Amino acid sequence: MYMHKIPDIAPFREKLSELDAQMAEPNFYSDQRRAAEISREQQRLSGLVEKFEAYHKADREIEENRAMVEDDSVEAELREMAAEEIESLTQEREDLVQSVLRAMIPPDPTDSRNSVMEIRGGAGGDEANIFAGDLFRMYSRYAESKGWRVEVISTSPAETGGYREIIFNVTGEDAYKHLKFESGVHRVQRVPVTETQGRIHTSTATVAVLPEAEEVDIEINPNDLEISTMRASGAGGQHVNTTDSAVMMVHKPTGTSVYCADERSQIKNRAKAMGVMRARLLKAKEDEENARYAAERKGQIGTGDRSERIRTYNYPQGRLTDHRIGMNLSLPPAIDGGLDDLIEGLYNVDYEARIQNLLKQQAS
Repeated sequence: MYMHKIPDIAPFREKLSELDAQMAEPNFYSDQRRAAEISREQQRLSGLVEKFEAYHKADREIEENRAMVEDDSVEAELREMAAEEIESLTQEREDLVQSVLRAMIPPDPTDSRNSVMEIRGGAGGDEANIFAGDLFRMYSRYAESKGWRVEVISTSPAETGGYREIIFNVTGEDAYKHLKFESGVHRVQRVPVTETQGRIHTSTATVAVLPEAEEVDIEINPNDLEISTMRASGAGGQHVNTTDSAVMMVHKPTGTSVYCADERSQIKNRAKAMGVMRARLLKAKEDEENARYAAERKGQIGTGDRSERIRTYNYPQGRLTDHRIGMNLSLPPAIDGGLDDLIEGLYNVDYEARIQNLLKQQAS
C-alpha cells in the first residue's frame, strides 16, 4: 500500500509540454530514430498525466461521498449507497496510485535491445561445464517460446559435454528487458552422471547478459584495437585446423578481449567479435553511469564460487529457487524454458524497488 502519496507531477507536465512542442516542429521526422524516441516518451508521459487525472477524480469523489455519509439530512439509503461507493473508489484510487508511480519510472533505454549472453562453467569441473550446456539449452527454449532467434557467436566445448564457455546473441522484441536479471552465478545440486556412489554434488556456472550495442552507442577507434588471427582449435573438421579463421580482438584501453572462431570465414568471425566487443564496452559504460548495474562487469557475475549464487537448481527435490526474490518453481518445466513467471517476478520486484526509491526521494 502506498497510502496514496504521489510525488509532484509538475516536472512531468512540463516535460510533456516540451515534447509536444518538439513533435509540432516541421522537421520533426527528419531524424527517424530521434522522432521514435520522443514519440515513445510523449506517449508514456501522456499516459502518466491521464492516470493522475483519473486518480484525482477518484479522490474527489471519495470526499464527496464521505461528506454525504456524514450528512444526517441525507436519506439513509443514499448514505448507504455512498458508503459502498467509497469502498470501490478507494480500491480504484489505490490501483491508480500504483499505475501513476510505475509510469513515473522511466524505462531503461536498453530494454528494447537484443541481448548478448555469455555462459561459463564455474566451480565443479566437468559437471559445471555440463550445467553451462543445460543453461544454454534452457535459454534457447525460452527464446523459442518468445519467437526470438538465437545465434551462437563463440563456443569452447568441454570434452565431457557442455561448454567451458558459450557466447550467443538473442534477437527479438524486448529481449534484454526479459533477460537482464539472469546475470549472476547459477548453482546446481544433483548427482553427476559420472558419480558412482550416488552422492549429490554442487556446481556453478556464471551468466552475463549484455545489451547489444549499436554503432551510435560506442565509438571504437580502430587504433585502439589489436586484432590477431589464428587457427581455430577443437571440433570443427579439417577446415578449422588448416585455416587462420579464428579472430582474437583486444580493446587496448580497457583490456577487454573477445575470441571468435565459430565461423569458417575470418570476416564473419571479425564481425561477430566486434558485435560482442561493442556490447561489453556498452555494458561497462552503463556500469560507470548507473550504480544500479554494479560497478564492474565482474561484479555482475562474481567469481563463480559455490557460495555466490542468485539461483539454485535442485534436481533431487525438483525445485528451482531464485534467492533474490525467494521464488520457488518446479524445476522440470523451468529448465525446459518455462521461465515466464520467474522473469515477471524479478521485473516486478525491481519496479517496486525503484518506486520505493522514488518515494524516498520525495520524502527527503
